[in-house]
Amino acid sequence: MNAQRIMAIFEKDVKDFMKNTSLIFMPALPIILALLYSQMGGDEEMPLFIIYIVIGTGFAVVTAGGIMMMMAEENEKKTLRGLIMSPASFIDIIVGKSLVSTLFTVVSVGIGLLILGIDPFLNIKAILGLILLFFFFLFLGIGIGLFVKTVGMTTVYLMPIMFLFGFTPMIELLGLNETSIALKIANILPVSQLITMHDSNAWLPLGIVLIWTIAAALFAYVCFIKVKKDD
Repeated sequence: MNAQRIMAIFEKDVKDFMKNTSLIFMPALPIILALLYSQMGGDEEMPLFIIYIVIGTGFAVVTAGGIMMMMAEENEKKTLRGLIMSPASFIDIIVGKSLVSTLFTVVSVGIGLLILGIDPFLNIKAILGLILLFFFFLFLGIGIGLFVKTVGMTTVYLMPIMFLFGFTPMIELLGLNETSIALKIANILPVSQLITMHDSNAWLPLGIVLIWTIAAALFAYVCFIKVKKDD
């Protein structure tokens, strides 16, 4: 891992981020959602699934969506492949490009949690869960971002990520039967597993989220190798 290469990638991405109005708006979305939910809830304690909707939105939009959009912009400019073929390693590129998403995700999700109530996350198990969830969305965004050819196409990929992985807790509002296949699938997704972790105080859901994160990391690495080998 080369710190100089990582900082060069980071500095370039910061400049690109500040020039893109769509990227600047992304970190505001979870904060806006948190403010809306806090007004609706009044003085009552915010339900955990509502807090996780804000967290899921933040990770889907800011973490996955942000890095997808930055990589898509580089694809449009024909600079991403040059970076992949450069002496920079997979780790150098991933760390360098993820620093901007990490910074804005921490600020965005952090403010959202302060608005809705951070107390449920002031323990090691919940913190580990959030870290694993962040890396899951990050690797997912990187893997898809390697193939997104234009910034406009990011929406096509981002919407399924948001609804499938980010808004997972909203399925509770649909009133589905407990035997529903859709509900069973939703219950094994990362965000639902973290809610289960809070409810049961068990470590198993955290292990399942770890498996999701490892799978996303392998997906990103396979995509990286494939793009590097393509002519």
